[in-house]
Amino acid sequence: MITRLFDFVAKRVAEDPNGVMLAGKENGAYRTYSNADAWDMAAKLCGGLLSLGIKNDVLEPEHQEKVALISPNRPEWLITDLGVQQTGAVLTPLYPTISPHDLVYVLNEAEVRIIFIANADMYERFKDAFSQVPTLQHIYSFDEVPGVKNWKELINKNLQPDASIVNRITEKTLATIIYTSGTTGNPKGVMLSHENIVRNVLDCECEFWFAVRGGRSLSFLPLNHIFEKMVSYIYINAAVSIYYAESMDTIGENLKEVQPIVFTTVPRLLEKVYEKILAKGMEQKGIKRALFFWALDLGFKYDNAKPGNLWYRIQLAIANALVFKKWREALGGNVKAIVTGAAACQQRLIRVFTSAKIIIMEGYGLTETSPVISVNKFASEDRRVGTIGPVVQNVQVKLGEDGEILVKGRNVMMGYYKNPQLTKEAFDADGWFKTGDIGEFVDNHFLKITDRKKEIFKTAGGKYVAPQVVENKMKESPFVEQIMVVGSGRKFVSALIVPSVTNIRKYMKDHNMPAAPESNDALVKMPEVIELVQKQIDKFNPLFSHPEQIKKFALLPNEWTIDGGEMTPTIKLKRKVIEQKYANVIEGIYGE
Repeated sequence: MITRLFDFVAKRVAEDPNGVMLAGKENGAYRTYSNADAWDMAAKLCGGLLSLGIKNDVLEPEHQEKVALISPNRPEWLITDLGVQQTGAVLTPLYPTISPHDLVYVLNEAEVRIIFIANADMYERFKDAFSQVPTLQHIYSFDEVPGVKNWKELINKNLQPDASIVNRITEKTLATIIYTSGTTGNPKGVMLSHENIVRNVLDCECEFWFAVRGGRSLSFLPLNHIFEKMVSYIYINAAVSIYYAESMDTIGENLKEVQPIVFTTVPRLLEKVYEKILAKGMEQKGIKRALFFWALDLGFKYDNAKPGNLWYRIQLAIANALVFKKWREALGGNVKAIVTGAAACQQRLIRVFTSAKIIIMEGYGLTETSPVISVNKFASEDRRVGTIGPVVQNVQVKLGEDGEILVKGRNVMMGYYKNPQLTKEAFDADGWFKTGDIGEFVDNHFLKITDRKKEIFKTAGGKYVAPQVVENKMKESPFVEQIMVVGSGRKFVSALIVPSVTNIRKYMKDHNMPAAPESNDALVKMPEVIELVQKQIDKFNPLFSHPEQIKKFALLPNEWTIDGGEMTPTIKLKRKVIEQKYANVIEGIYGE
């Protein structure tokens, strides 16, 4: 019986020791790790860590050692996770993009003594921060880094786990602390037990029935986010090999190499995939261009709940044979489904990819729920565009009086680390976890998010506006890259818009408009560009009530990024940061 995360791997080793569990690029080629290889390395790493005097009172989270890890996705990441688990310590993984300030905060709060890092670049970036952590004694790197101990030193001690410690680890033992970046304030540590994550794995794995044994997945979403970590154990249990992308920039190339049957993503990355496909389509001439946009138009009309008449289905079959086949080839040729979460996905993307036989399974969850609460399933009857799918088995959901989504289940966190007050505030009087999202049920089966509770704002006229709904619709325009709706306490709603400069330049060239300047700053000031974006606003505004409609906007020349501080690592807008950064622009919109 599986009660702890590492039990999944023990089971795989017993069933198929030579099956490929993990693979990562080394010197230009993928190196594979069998189930037995990964298990053996994790066991030796565990023994090596224990030799450092790991604190492992598995009954008291406060007294469990916290071992930190900062690394992009690679086999060593998961092997370290498995090794730390068996010591009775708690893995505390951090985003490689974390700011040095937040890193110091987390390492000090968790009193980290041992940390693993990926490479020399990471060490150079954070070495000054490390000096501000009094408890930190041991730094180990995966790659060779001058002056830094290598993790193989621990493995090469050839020590093994202590059975007496392993046997004390139960489903109730704290397995990891995931620090969520949030959009304001210091990071908060979400405590997840083995039970929390194991139950979510077991409750969600049935939705991956299409993932056949021996198939491959491609992993590129950060493993320190609970979504990718949880899904990794689904893959392991399903005997699906995990291949790691080299970087976000090589995903396209890696998809063709690995030919996965499934991968997880966030909407922003799916949007970029679509934008590249669209750009290639716009480059076509004559009949090829006409065919491309004909197929695209068919895809946008697709609805799995309403398959359309015979003529539509025949046309779609032709589009799949002539156009969408190339989309599938670009993703490796074997992709059956893409699982997306973390933010709302544009409906038109779900429709067009699914019409191309690349099923988009949009789901919903939070770090605090380990994470999946609901998901649109592979089977058509359990998918509904515009929703986040049925609630997964063994998870309870109800809607509060104000529509807030409330959750109960064995997947719900133990609490926030060293913050009992915040933990108390996260639950209602009856023990339901408060997600902070407003939702509704469609046909009493499909959960739908209508907005983020804290992001709904009221205009000066007293009208409530749900910004995400407006933003998601406006992003359907090929000329709108990013958008943030503002207007709290203001006379009307406005927006900050980062236009798609690539598509705008292409459009201007194709329509014999004035030559676009090389500078983005100059481009967004052109009257022709402002007018082009205004037409997009005018197109979508009638879909909303008068108070929700965007009355004015400002174009910004540079994309919002994680490194720039405007986006969280899960590609969500840091609204307060953006409001502060562009305060003068916003004031200019309102003429104040």
